[in-house]
Amino acid sequence: MTPSTAVAPPSPDWSRTALGEPAGWPLPLRLTVDILLNSPTAMLLMWGPEQIMVYNDAYAALTGLSSLRAPGGGVPSIQPAAWSWNGAAIRQAWAGDSTSHRGVNLPVWRNNGVTQLPLDLYYTPVRNEAGGVAGVLCTLAPAQAAPPAETARPLRLLVVEDNADARYLVCETLRALGHEVQAAATGEDALPELARQPFDVLFTDVSLPGMSGVELARLARKQTPALQLLFASGYGDALTRHLEFPAQSLQKPYDIEQLQAALDQIAQRLAARPA
Repeated sequence: MTPSTAVAPPSPDWSRTALGEPAGWPLPLRLTVDILLNSPTAMLLMWGPEQIMVYNDAYAALTGLSSLRAPGGGVPSIQPAAWSWNGAAIRQAWAGDSTSHRGVNLPVWRNNGVTQLPLDLYYTPVRNEAGGVAGVLCTLAPAQAAPPAETARPLRLLVVEDNADARYLVCETLRALGHEVQAAATGEDALPELARQPFDVLFTDVSLPGMSGVELARLARKQTPALQLLFASGYGDALTRHLEFPAQSLQKPYDIEQLQAALDQIAQRLAARPA
């Protein structure tokens, strides 16, 4: 196997920059610039109170600006986007805190126009020999996609509503949200259905002909103690506060966001139960 040959990048001419010859640099600056220039990851250094800007080829390529030529070494007339997007974040870094910021949209030049690119930004203070912060190094990387959230299993709901139109609308909404739904028009019809198959949630109107929704829920809980109860009521939670069993209530009329929020709470409780 032929050994690989190390390739040293050409040394920049620092004499024409605001930093001057490297022989006069403090050691922390020399080390940081060596790391920056040898890194394949986009890096940008702001050094000293003048905020002299040093960057590598990867940073220049990331920004897409043809005017940028690594390693820089001058005081920019306009602050780079990685410095101007959030003044508080930069002040925190100059105060000595290492920070990271995920998914920050920064402007870059692409296809003869400006576009927003989501980036993960990492700010690291560079300290001088006395321990003070002499510069801030920013590492920029394409934003990492957030890990996919665990997909909750569909809830199994029994909807009890005597109004046919309302029953159809609620059931179709729940199915559109990804849940499994059965329906009944009365409490008397619902009880055999509850005994026939397992449900996670009984979603019932309070005012039903014959057996009320509250009485249905009371009997259903005796039959299945783990059953989650959700009422549709014109009284809101004034009803559920006085019940002897736990239940949630949506005040009619409710919207899909309120329904989804209630179902999310129920799903969280079910997920937290011991297997």
